[in-house]
Amino acid sequence: MKYIIIGLGSFGSSLAQKLTAHGNEVIGIDASMKKVDALKDQISHTICLDASDQYTVAGLPLHDTDAVIVAIGEDQGANIMVTAIFKNLNVKRLISRAIDPLHEHVLQAIGVHEIVHPEEETAERWAKKLCLRKVVDSFELNEDFSIVEANIPEKYEGKTIQDLNLREKYKLLILTVIRNESVPNMLGKTSLKSRVKGVPEPDFILNADDIMVLFGHNKDINRFLETH
Repeated sequence: MKYIIIGLGSFGSSLAQKLTAHGNEVIGIDASMKKVDALKDQISHTICLDASDQYTVAGLPLHDTDAVIVAIGEDQGANIMVTAIFKNLNVKRLISRAIDPLHEHVLQAIGVHEIVHPEEETAERWAKKLCLRKVVDSFELNEDFSIVEANIPEKYEGKTIQDLNLREKYKLLILTVIRNESVPNMLGKTSLKSRVKGVPEPDFILNADDIMVLFGHNKDINRFLETH
C-alpha cells in the first residue's frame, strides 16, 4: 500500500518507518531539511516541502495513495490548514492528528476520516491498523502475539463460531464479539451502543456489523485477514 505522511516529528517519523518496514511505500514530507535528511535512508521516499502550499501539494501522487496522514503536532494552525488542503483535494483516506478536544472538533468539522491521538495511541498500533484493512484496533502483547478487533468478513454473516473453525484453520481464538445494539434513552428514543457479548459459545451466530476480538500469532492474524 502507499501512504503520504506530513510531519516527520516523533510520531510521524516512527509511523513512517514502521509502515516502510511492513513493506509499504511511504512518502515522508516535512518543511525541515534536517528531519528529511535524517530519515532519507529509513523511509521509502522523503521530500522537503511546505505542505501548506496547495499548488505544490497537488503535484504529489495523490490518486495512487491509499491514505494521507497529517502528523503535524507542534503547530495546530498548520495542521488544520494542511488537513483542509488535502480534504479539498479529495484524497481516498484522510487521517489527521489532534492535539486537544477543540482541535479535534475542528478536524471533525473539516471532515477527516479518522483522528489520531499520539499521546494515547502508539505508532505501532496505527501501523497495524493501516496495514491490515479489516483491523479496527489492536493491542500488541509482544513482538509475536497480538489481540486485534477485526470486522466480520461478509461471507461469515449468519455463521456460528463453530462454523468458522478459526482455531483449526488459522490457530486463532475468538475471545469475544462486539455488537452494536439499540438502547433506549431517557427520552424514549434509541441509539446504538457497542456491547461486548462475553465469551461466545460455539453456536453464537454472527451478524454483518459484528467485530471479532481475535488472539493469535501475528503471522496467523495476517494470514487470516489477507485471505478475507
